[in-house]
Amino acid sequence: MGGMTRTGCLTLENFALQCGVVLPRARLVYQTYGELAHGRDNVVLYPTSYGAQHTDIDWLIRPDGILDPTRWFVVVPNMFGNGLSSSPGNCDKCSLAEGFWFSHLDNVRAQEQLLCELGIEHLALVYGWSMGAQQAYHWGVLYPERVERIVALCGTARTTDHNRIFLESLRAALTADPAWTGSSFDGVPERGLRAFACIYASWAASQAFYREGIYYRLGYDSLEDYLLRGWEASYRKRDPHNLLAMIDTWLRCDVSDNPLYQGDYRRALAAIQARTLVMPATTDLYFTVEDCAAEAALIPRAAYRPIPSIWGHRAGNPHQNPEDEAFIRTAVREWLG
Repeated sequence: MGGMTRTGCLTLENFALQCGVVLPRARLVYQTYGELAHGRDNVVLYPTSYGAQHTDIDWLIRPDGILDPTRWFVVVPNMFGNGLSSSPGNCDKCSLAEGFWFSHLDNVRAQEQLLCELGIEHLALVYGWSMGAQQAYHWGVLYPERVERIVALCGTARTTDHNRIFLESLRAALTADPAWTGSSFDGVPERGLRAFACIYASWAASQAFYREGIYYRLGYDSLEDYLLRGWEASYRKRDPHNLLAMIDTWLRCDVSDNPLYQGDYRRALAAIQARTLVMPATTDLYFTVEDCAAEAALIPRAAYRPIPSIWGHRAGNPHQNPEDEAFIRTAVREWLG
């Protein structure tokens, strides 16, 4: 990575969540890359995705990467529930008791306070993949006059019913484990995590990805090895309470579920003033090309450019996939001019 990097933590006193819980001291951990221009007009906000922390997604921030830190000041805020910012795993007030959840409204409100602390009014770009794209759409809807451009990869502004079924299956896999007490885990949910990883792997890549055995090219000996080392091992690094918290945020994603739009989804999307690049993957099973195209049609200044890939959802975060990375890099650099 080029340029300077800096890790910070913003403490938000008496931060009221959308669910009604007030956190006495909410924490927003963030990382910045590059340097803020004198005119403060080179800021890219890059929110985290499901299960990810900033170190998992910053591989694309480099001079020859998708986001160039020698030109842009990139701010990566860690989503609530991801284990760095306030999460069930590090905050007693964030228990998974009935009625507690984080929303993207919470995430974006906290991020807005962070930008105020950094003296930043205007965003040149909000760039997001998956749950990061959901946050990008929320920025466009909640602060339309402050966002110049959006790049939304493999994500929608509202979670569809079909996507909800996938998320409920992940939730059910974890909470069916004997370690689940009804409100927390008493130990590591061994069987739950194995089932969770299998469900995730089956949806995250396309049928063609498996048919072509691409995991062999990635250095795995077998399908079982890929599931164990490529999927299960990564989710075992995360507190299972946090995995559930992030599922709950994803389940509730809806840009119109806030006092400003009061459930009027079309009005919320129509309010986006940013030039918006909608980039689904042609084989994504969560955020289908049809769902993304339908949303793009509701956003006034949207361009629709699908990623032609058999990598499914993971095409939008192509750290092992140079072809898709090159496609995205070209599209984003054109978008940024």
